[in-house]
Amino acid sequence: MVLKKSKNRDELCYPFIYEASQLCDFEVATDELCSHIGGIIALLPEESTDIVADIDRLQPLAYHLNGSIRGRPAIEEGDLQWLLERYHHYQTLLKGRIDGFVLPRGPVPVPQLHLARSAAKKAIRLMVRIDEEGIEVPDILHRFCNLLCNFFFVVALCLNQRAGFIEQPFSSKSYGRAHE
Repeated sequence: MVLKKSKNRDELCYPFIYEASQLCDFEVATDELCSHIGGIIALLPEESTDIVADIDRLQPLAYHLNGSIRGRPAIEEGDLQWLLERYHHYQTLLKGRIDGFVLPRGPVPVPQLHLARSAAKKAIRLMVRIDEEGIEVPDILHRFCNLLCNFFFVVALCLNQRAGFIEQPFSSKSYGRAHE
Protein backbone atom coordinates (compact mmCIF):
# COMPACT_ATOMS: atom_id res chain seq x y z
CA MET A 1 0.00 0.00 0.00
CA VAL A 2 1.26 3.48 -0.85
CA LEU A 3 0.41 6.20 1.65
CA LYS A 4 -1.18 9.26 0.09
CA LYS A 5 -1.47 12.83 1.28
CA SER A 6 -4.81 13.80 2.68
CA LYS A 7 -6.63 16.44 0.68
CA ASN A 8 -7.43 18.13 3.99
CA ARG A 9 -4.53 20.53 4.76
CA ASP A 10 -5.27 20.18 8.46
CA GLU A 11 -4.17 16.55 8.16
CA LEU A 12 -0.83 17.39 6.54
CA CYS A 13 2.02 18.42 8.86
CA TYR A 14 4.59 19.18 6.15
CA PRO A 15 4.20 19.45 2.36
CA PHE A 16 7.06 17.01 1.64
CA ILE A 17 6.34 14.47 4.41
CA TYR A 18 5.43 11.66 1.98
CA GLU A 19 8.58 11.94 -0.15
CA ALA A 20 10.78 8.86 -0.36
CA SER A 21 13.95 10.98 -0.63
CA GLN A 22 16.36 11.39 2.27
CA LEU A 23 15.93 15.12 1.73
CA CYS A 24 12.67 15.13 3.68
CA ASP A 25 14.35 13.12 6.46
CA PHE A 26 17.09 15.77 6.60
CA GLU A 27 14.48 18.51 6.93
CA VAL A 28 12.69 16.61 9.70
CA ALA A 29 16.03 16.03 11.48
CA THR A 30 17.03 19.69 11.30
CA ASP A 31 13.57 20.66 12.55
CA GLU A 32 14.23 18.38 15.53
CA LEU A 33 17.65 19.99 15.96
CA CYS A 34 16.06 23.46 16.02
CA SER A 35 13.56 22.24 18.62
CA HIS A 36 16.38 20.87 20.79
CA ILE A 37 18.10 24.25 20.59
CA GLY A 38 14.88 25.98 21.65
CA GLY A 39 14.67 23.68 24.67
CA ILE A 40 18.26 24.48 25.57
CA ILE A 41 17.54 28.22 25.46
CA ALA A 42 14.71 27.77 27.94
CA LEU A 43 16.98 25.90 30.37
CA LEU A 44 20.19 27.95 30.24
CA PRO A 45 21.26 29.67 33.46
CA GLU A 46 20.73 33.43 33.14
CA GLU A 47 24.23 34.12 34.40
CA SER A 48 25.71 32.33 31.37
CA THR A 49 25.05 35.36 29.19
CA ASP A 50 27.70 34.39 26.62
CA ILE A 51 26.13 30.97 26.05
CA VAL A 52 22.58 32.37 26.10
CA ALA A 53 23.49 34.89 23.38
CA ASP A 54 25.28 32.28 21.26
CA ILE A 55 22.54 29.64 21.45
CA ASP A 56 19.93 32.33 20.74
CA ARG A 57 21.83 33.33 17.57
CA LEU A 58 22.31 29.69 16.63
CA GLN A 59 18.66 28.61 16.65
CA PRO A 60 17.60 30.49 13.49
CA LEU A 61 20.70 29.12 11.76
CA ALA A 62 19.36 25.60 12.36
CA TYR A 63 16.22 26.52 10.43
CA HIS A 64 18.35 28.14 7.72
CA LEU A 65 20.24 24.85 7.51
CA ASN A 66 16.89 23.08 7.16
CA GLY A 67 15.96 24.65 3.83
CA SER A 68 19.45 25.08 2.40
CA ILE A 69 19.38 21.98 0.21
CA ARG A 70 15.85 22.04 -1.22
CA GLY A 71 15.80 25.83 -1.38
CA ARG A 72 18.40 28.54 -1.62
CA PRO A 73 21.50 27.94 0.53
CA ALA A 74 21.11 30.14 3.62
CA ILE A 75 24.19 29.24 5.67
CA GLU A 76 26.97 31.61 4.73
CA GLU A 77 30.71 31.68 5.29
CA GLY A 78 30.19 34.44 7.89
CA ASP A 79 27.92 32.09 9.88
CA LEU A 80 30.57 29.39 9.79
CA GLN A 81 33.32 31.82 10.84
CA TRP A 82 31.19 33.18 13.70
CA LEU A 83 30.52 29.65 14.96
CA LEU A 84 34.22 28.75 14.67
CA GLU A 85 35.14 31.86 16.68
CA ARG A 86 32.61 30.99 19.40
CA TYR A 87 33.80 27.37 19.43
CA HIS A 88 37.39 28.54 19.99
CA HIS A 89 36.17 30.89 22.74
CA TYR A 90 34.71 27.98 24.71
CA GLN A 91 37.72 25.76 24.00
CA THR A 92 39.93 28.47 25.53
CA LEU A 93 37.72 28.59 28.63
CA LEU A 94 38.23 24.85 29.09
CA LYS A 95 42.04 25.24 28.93
CA GLY A 96 42.61 21.66 27.72
CA ARG A 97 40.57 20.22 30.58
CA ILE A 98 39.13 17.34 28.54
CA ASP A 99 41.05 15.38 25.94
CA GLY A 100 38.80 12.58 24.76
CA PHE A 101 35.37 11.13 25.29
CA VAL A 102 33.22 11.78 28.33
CA LEU A 103 29.89 10.32 29.32
CA PRO A 104 27.11 12.69 28.22
CA ARG A 105 25.88 13.84 31.60
CA GLY A 106 25.64 16.85 33.81
CA PRO A 107 23.08 19.30 35.13
CA VAL A 108 20.34 20.65 32.85
CA PRO A 109 20.77 21.73 30.03
CA VAL A 110 23.91 19.65 29.46
CA PRO A 111 21.98 16.48 28.50
CA GLN A 112 19.96 18.59 26.05
CA LEU A 113 23.18 19.92 24.50
CA HIS A 114 24.33 16.34 23.98
CA LEU A 115 20.98 15.52 22.35
CA ALA A 116 21.42 18.51 20.03
CA ARG A 117 24.94 17.28 19.24
CA SER A 118 23.51 13.89 18.28
CA ALA A 119 20.79 15.53 16.19
CA ALA A 120 23.45 17.48 14.28
CA LYS A 121 25.28 14.20 13.61
CA LYS A 122 22.06 12.73 12.22
CA ALA A 123 21.77 15.71 9.89
CA ILE A 124 25.34 15.12 8.66
CA ARG A 125 24.61 11.46 7.99
CA LEU A 126 21.51 12.42 6.05
CA MET A 127 23.55 14.88 3.97
CA VAL A 128 25.84 11.97 3.07
CA ARG A 129 22.80 9.97 1.91
CA ILE A 130 21.35 12.94 0.02
CA ASP A 131 24.66 13.41 -1.77
CA GLU A 132 24.64 9.68 -2.65
CA GLU A 133 21.17 10.20 -4.16
CA GLY A 134 22.73 12.72 -6.54
CA ILE A 135 21.28 15.83 -4.91
CA GLU A 136 23.85 18.59 -4.55
CA VAL A 137 24.69 19.42 -0.93
CA PRO A 138 26.56 22.71 -0.59
CA ASP A 139 29.93 22.07 1.04
CA ILE A 140 29.39 24.66 3.74
CA LEU A 141 26.40 22.75 5.16
CA HIS A 142 28.23 19.63 6.33
CA ARG A 143 31.15 21.75 7.51
CA PHE A 144 28.75 23.90 9.55
CA CYS A 145 27.00 20.83 10.98
CA ASN A 146 30.27 19.16 12.00
CA LEU A 147 31.36 22.35 13.73
CA LEU A 148 27.94 22.57 15.35
CA CYS A 149 28.46 19.12 16.91
CA ASN A 150 31.80 20.19 18.32
CA PHE A 151 30.35 23.50 19.53
CA PHE A 152 27.57 21.76 21.49
CA PHE A 153 30.18 19.46 23.06
CA VAL A 154 32.44 22.26 24.32
CA VAL A 155 29.47 24.32 25.53
CA ALA A 156 28.26 21.29 27.50
CA LEU A 157 31.71 20.95 29.06
CA CYS A 158 31.80 24.69 29.88
CA LEU A 159 28.41 24.53 31.59
CA ASN A 160 29.55 21.49 33.57
CA GLN A 161 32.72 23.33 34.56
CA ARG A 162 30.74 26.39 35.67
CA ALA A 163 28.43 24.17 37.74
CA GLY A 164 31.37 22.35 39.35
CA PHE A 165 30.29 19.06 37.75
CA ILE A 166 33.15 16.59 37.29
CA GLU A 167 33.17 14.94 33.86
CA GLN A 168 33.31 11.16 33.73
CA PRO A 169 35.88 10.17 31.07
CA PHE A 170 34.87 7.29 28.83
CA SER A 171 37.35 4.77 27.55
CA SER A 172 35.96 2.40 24.96
CA LYS A 173 36.66 -1.30 25.21
CA SER A 174 36.00 -1.53 21.48
CA TYR A 175 38.67 0.92 20.31
CA GLY A 176 42.07 2.01 21.50
CA ARG A 177 45.36 0.56 22.54
CA ALA A 178 43.99 -2.33 24.60
CA HIS A 179 42.38 -3.89 21.52
CA GLU A 180 44.93 -3.22 18.79
